[in-house]
Amino acid sequence: MKKDDLVTITIEDMSAEGHGIGKADGYTLFVKDAVIGDVIEAKIMKMKKNYGFARLMKIIEASKDRVTPQCPIARQCGGCQIQEMEYKAQLRFKENLIRNHLRRIGGFETIPMEPIVGMDNPYRYRNKAQFPIGTDRDGNVIVGFYAGRTHTIIPAEDCKLGVKENEIILKEVLAFMKEQNISAYDEKSGKGLVRHVLIRYGFFTKEIMVCIVINGKKLPGAEKLTKRLRTIPGMTSITLNSNEKQTNVILGDRIELLWGQTYITDTIGGISFQISPLSFYQVNPIQTEKLYQIAMEYAGLTGKETVWDLYCGIGTISLFLAQKAKQVYGVEIVPDAIEDAKKNAKRNKIENAQFYVGKAEEVLPEKYEKEGICADVIVVDPPRKGCDEKLLDTIVKMKPEKVVYVSCDSATLARDLKWLCERGYAIERVRGVDQFGHTCHVETVALLIKKIDKV
Repeated sequence: MKKDDLVTITIEDMSAEGHGIGKADGYTLFVKDAVIGDVIEAKIMKMKKNYGFARLMKIIEASKDRVTPQCPIARQCGGCQIQEMEYKAQLRFKENLIRNHLRRIGGFETIPMEPIVGMDNPYRYRNKAQFPIGTDRDGNVIVGFYAGRTHTIIPAEDCKLGVKENEIILKEVLAFMKEQNISAYDEKSGKGLVRHVLIRYGFFTKEIMVCIVINGKKLPGAEKLTKRLRTIPGMTSITLNSNEKQTNVILGDRIELLWGQTYITDTIGGISFQISPLSFYQVNPIQTEKLYQIAMEYAGLTGKETVWDLYCGIGTISLFLAQKAKQVYGVEIVPDAIEDAKKNAKRNKIENAQFYVGKAEEVLPEKYEKEGICADVIVVDPPRKGCDEKLLDTIVKMKPEKVVYVSCDSATLARDLKWLCERGYAIERVRGVDQFGHTCHVETVALLIKKIDKV
């Protein structure tokens, strides 16, 4: 076989990135947009020693799990990887992904997996969207999403994962830019004004935020845009964000209020949160509440426990747990997030939650070694890279009865659980929660119990 050859293969498995996996004469090929059970014709695009990548050319026999995506650009857009797969099959794929990582990376033979928690409706679930603005070949201003692994914008005003209000807002922004002859940002040249439109939506409050990200300090005719947007029901916050750096980072540090207030509010499990354009807040609040309920159940709080919540963000899990704990301490490296956490605690009249700014792997060891603090339960919700080994070492030294690990990457979860279980802990329960339907991402909650020390 060689590059550009056409081969017929049966898709037998899927990778963590959502690529179908099949073999041609024993040679493994990864094929985007292919589903387990498909028999396909594929064109070899890239070859390595033991595996290669191929493009789906034709479906010879469709898998029983293959469906027609609701989104007409699902294949081109980089947002959804597995929208061609029936939703129940997506859940099986994600549950198996967690199990396989724990087995292969963690070395666990017996895994106490509980059924994955899926969505009632895997569409229209995102409360946040960041739409890049650009121009097409004819010079027309367009808005949409980046194609997979590129920064080429695929025009899309109505993402099926986002709320319907997004389309209304984007049409108003595009019409305004056309009428006022306002330019779109060009990443290559670094010229042009409007870069992104950030939209947040309160699922429970129905409040809407629009933040226009510009390559400058002023938006000509901004008052005309605010007049347009104010007529949309639920509009609460219209702001301008200045980002003049030639970078892929979407938001700059400077926020200017154009109309309304600089934040919206929403609730998770009865806790009210104030959300600004720069705030980290879970994008699927309905599933987040289910995720936190599982974390709460795993923690088994009775009202007597001291809990440390590491990588706490704006305090979402901390404040959730504080309802049933004696005392909760949250740690987060982002100062603005900690300020939000403190405000949210005050907002909800929660007095048994305290927050610290700093790296979890520095704050916790310092508090333990210098102040002798203890913990009955430690909750960690780290970024995709997982926990720092220094932090894991401090957890082992502190000997909490329970560790509740919330993870957005089951591969690093498996690595960290292996480390902890080699040093006195045992996996008691594991459960996946689908926060991101039609993508390959899945959240996992794991409960570790401290083994009884042998005398």
